[in-house]
Amino acid sequence: MQLGLDFSLVEELVAGVDEVGRGPLCGAVVTAAVILDPRRPIKGLNDSKKLTQTRRESLFDEIQEKALAWCIARAEVEEIDRLNILHATMLAMQRAVEGLSVLPRLALIDGNRCPKLKVPSAAVIQGDAQVPAIAAASILAKVSRDREMHAMDICYPGYGLAKHKGYPTPMHLEALLRLGPSPIHRRSFAPVRRLLEGDFPKTGAEDLAVVGELGD
Repeated sequence: MQLGLDFSLVEELVAGVDEVGRGPLCGAVVTAAVILDPRRPIKGLNDSKKLTQTRRESLFDEIQEKALAWCIARAEVEEIDRLNILHATMLAMQRAVEGLSVLPRLALIDGNRCPKLKVPSAAVIQGDAQVPAIAAASILAKVSRDREMHAMDICYPGYGLAKHKGYPTPMHLEALLRLGPSPIHRRSFAPVRRLLEGDFPKTGAEDLAVVGELGD
């Protein structure tokens, strides 16, 4: 039985691009671009969400060792609040592709939109489950952002960032009500914005959860 994606689908000098962190209420959105080497297969590549943390960590190192080129990039909280999350994500993807040490002949982007690039590009819906290079990019982006959230959990204790990675879980929303936003919270995202504006009754995390569903 084959493990992971089919490495025979790897095309020379084709970059896979993916992001992690569009949905969280805090922290940067992190992207990665990867050009795999057809001569150096990586067993077990798959959508990062389908892998265990231990397997992602192992593949993180192997991808960086075996890929022809890779780059991890980001858009900061201030850029997300200024540009909105979609445009900030496109900017971070652009930075990842432009940061590659090898110029790709094509960039395959996970999702249904492509950033403005200097090379040809194509969007692939659910590409992290189909294209090995995109799966590799998803792993680099997720491991990198998860590690950052663990570090931010030490800087900003009480929010549980190491557990939920900034996503609007009940635990996170309750901490927001109790502690207020930290410097790394996205002010433009509805639960944080409404909390700062005092635009809803502070009766519990359930109120914020509803606002989060209706917001960004």
